[in-house]
Formats: sequence, structure tokens, C-alpha cells
Amino acid sequence: MLAKILVVDDEPSIIDVLTRFLSREGYEVVTASNGREALERVTEVWPDLILLDVTMPELDGFSVCQRLKEDEKTALIPITMLTGLDDREHRTRGIEAGADDFLTKPFEQSILRARLRSQLRLKRLTDQLEHTEGVIFMLAAAVEAKDAYTEGHLRRLRTYSEQLAMAFGLGPEEVRAVRYGGVLHDIGKIGVDEAIIRKPGPLTPEEITQMRRHPEIGAQIISQMRFAREVAPIISGHHEYWDGSGYPRGLKGHDIPIGARIITIVDAYDAMTTDRPYRASLGDEEATRRLIAGRGTQFDPDLLDVFLDLIRSGKLQPEQVRAEVLHGGEL
Repeated sequence: MLAKILVVDDEPSIIDVLTRFLSREGYEVVTASNGREALERVTEVWPDLILLDVTMPELDGFSVCQRLKEDEKTALIPITMLTGLDDREHRTRGIEAGADDFLTKPFEQSILRARLRSQLRLKRLTDQLEHTEGVIFMLAAAVEAKDAYTEGHLRRLRTYSEQLAMAFGLGPEEVRAVRYGGVLHDIGKIGVDEAIIRKPGPLTPEEITQMRRHPEIGAQIISQMRFAREVAPIISGHHEYWDGSGYPRGLKGHDIPIGARIITIVDAYDAMTTDRPYRASLGDEEATRRLIAGRGTQFDPDLLDVFLDLIRSGKLQPEQVRAEVLHGGEL
């Protein structure tokens, strides 16, 4: 399958030169003559690489690059910026906008050829990694499927954790990490005996020990993912308690990553407000009472107060209004 390259330039002569060169090199070429058209074309054709002119009317290349890099759906498309000025200011602005590479006009064919191959090779590796990540998310769903009583648990935790993170004022990157942590927090249970997971009664000390390994197993499973640095601490710490009595490391207070503290709260709430093998749902009133009882011991008091406000105000929603698909699997 031919690699697809989007060429964006307001000079017809440059588009013509690049189109002829890229076609000879065996690439499929798509073109746009300005920044706004480029943004439309990206979502129409999903290119493997974008050659983006810096100076264009209305919406310049820096603005286009920044918009694409800030959007999760397009952030991983390599962007090579084209400039007629080989100066530090343009490169600095391009780096700040998220550009992956730079080329100076007029183009030297050998350099252009080498840069294209390098960027497309990186894109193929990224695509392979995305496929691996898709498998990881599917594994998380498979773990959930082991227990009929936790149906929808991952979807609710993703939604609850994202709402709490946003209400607490976390930035977009932190919110995304928390959302992924909500989906993947229990993936380590794939390393736990299924009989233990399904057991309706109390666990033996040996079974408890095995079950308590799942946060660290989960962190290891996702260790090679692009977002592992942000998400792995959430997974490994989601059973740590504010007073230091949790596991696996006995972390205390703000030593526990904030994403893990969020998951601890929403996981407990979801467990109390859904039917389990050993009891029916406790309902919101009792769940709220028990959350308050754990304030400052099990739960971060500041985060808990924000979460309780969401519940009391009716703003906490178990499902997002919009449907969302994560890495090829709807969760």
C-alpha cells in the first residue's frame, strides 16, 4: 500500500514540483493550497505524512501544525515544515508548534528523499505501537468480562475519573492519563487466577496476596506504551490509601500520584453503587456516607469533596453523552 503524503502550499509551482517528485518516488500525493483546506483534507484522507508550508494567508503553517498536534486523532501524523527562510525564529516557532522536521526551499532531492523515508519509517513504528496498545485495551476489556458483576465498570470508571479530573482543574494531558488509568487500572488481574476473581465469598490470606499483585502486574503490562510514564503510576497506585495503609507500597498523602487518588475514589464509588455477588447495590446515599467516613484515611479529602459535590449536584454522569472509541475497541 502506497504511503499517502499531504502537500500544503499556497504556491502552485511548489505543489507541482513536489507532486511530480513524490509521484516518481512511488507515493500517493494529496494537495491543499491553504491552511484551512489542509485541516479539512487531513480528516478526509488521513495522510501518513504532511509537508506543510510555513507562510500562508489566513491560517499559517504554525497554526495548522499546532491544531493537528493538539488533537489526539491527528497528533501522531509526522509534519515536516517547509520554509524559504533558514532562520532560527522559524525553527523555534515550528518546534513550539510540534513540527517533526524542517525542509528549506529550494529542495535538494537527495535530502528530501532521505527525510521522507526517515519520517515514514517512524510513522510505521508508531502505527505498530498503536496496534500493540489496541491489544492492551482489548485485554483490559477481557479482564472485565471475567466477572459478570463488573459489566460496564471500565466505561463508568473512565467517565467518572475524567469528570473528577476536569472538575479538580487538571490539564488536558493529566485528564487523558487519568482516563486511560480508569480503563486500564485492573488490567493486572489478567495475571490473577480467574477462580479468585470470581470467588463470591471472602478470600484466604494467600488469595489476598495474589490479588494484591495486580497493580504492579498492570504497570508492567503497559510499560512499553507511549503513555506508560503518566499512566503506569496511576495503575500501580490505585489501591494506595491517603493514610498510608494501602498497597502495594504503602504510599501516603501527596506521595500517591493524583491520578491514582482519583481512581481510588471513583473505583470505590462504583463498587458500592453496583450489584456484586455478595450484595446488592448500596445506593448513592449509603455510598456517599461511606465515602465521607473514609475522608482523610482512605481518600484524598480535597479530591473527595469535589467528587461529592459532583454527586450532590447531579453532575456526575455514568456515561458520556458522546460515544467514544479507544484504540479500536469501544469501552
